[in-house]
Amino acid sequence: METTKTTLTLGALYNSNASYYGQTSKEKLPYFLANATLRFKSGIYLTTSVYKLLDKTSSTVSAINAGAGMDIRTGKKTSIGLAFSHTFFPDNSPFLQIANASNAGASFTYNHWLTTTIGGDYAFGKQNDYFASLSNSKYIVLGSLAKGKDVISITPAIEITIGTQHFYETYITEKNYRDSLLGIIPIFPGGQETEQTTVTRKSTSFSLLSYNLAVPVAYSRSRYMIEAAYQVSVLANDAQAFTDKPMSFFTCSFYYQF
Repeated sequence: METTKTTLTLGALYNSNASYYGQTSKEKLPYFLANATLRFKSGIYLTTSVYKLLDKTSSTVSAINAGAGMDIRTGKKTSIGLAFSHTFFPDNSPFLQIANASNAGASFTYNHWLTTTIGGDYAFGKQNDYFASLSNSKYIVLGSLAKGKDVISITPAIEITIGTQHFYETYITEKNYRDSLLGIIPIFPGGQETEQTTVTRKSTSFSLLSYNLAVPVAYSRSRYMIEAAYQVSVLANDAQAFTDKPMSFFTCSFYYQF
């Protein structure tokens, strides 16, 4: 969206587990993220994020993401978003999306009594994958603690994601390699070749991946916002995963705008 001035937003976020289009790796990967976004009046923005996994094996930066994009207002209730980003992963990274270091995306948003967004992403690198999503959210003001100087809000959202899963092939290969260095039995003992063949066959189809429900609660003032959110992801039958149980995520974030 166009803004009246150029802004710089700094953010810090904690997430209880890393998620990639509703899917997770076998290991639980809680992480801390620091972000800076410079947004110009034209709607063009530059952004960068630094990830730090909160596990005993990660003593350095876990990933660095850099990107750029543009938000274009096309009407009173509609807008288009364009974005490109690249993530730098260290060797033997445990992130599920290590095969898709680059991402180009576009979205269309329509604001009515709900906010409806249709998005598409092309993720590429060692593997090439395509994703599409449909989401609906509702911004609800709950009240104020400082006579209108602040806002307490909740924005429940539901999203459906479809796509391919070539990235999962690379994840399995990398995971088995990391485990072999540690002397751990492969994640698919006695049947790695068969499982790899099955994954390859399934990953080529463009199919339903996940249903996601998020409930973020935010406290906002003129320059900063504090938000806590709970998300549940239910995987579809065709999604590659280590469990078929619903997965839950908790995030807590802080943003300050200059």
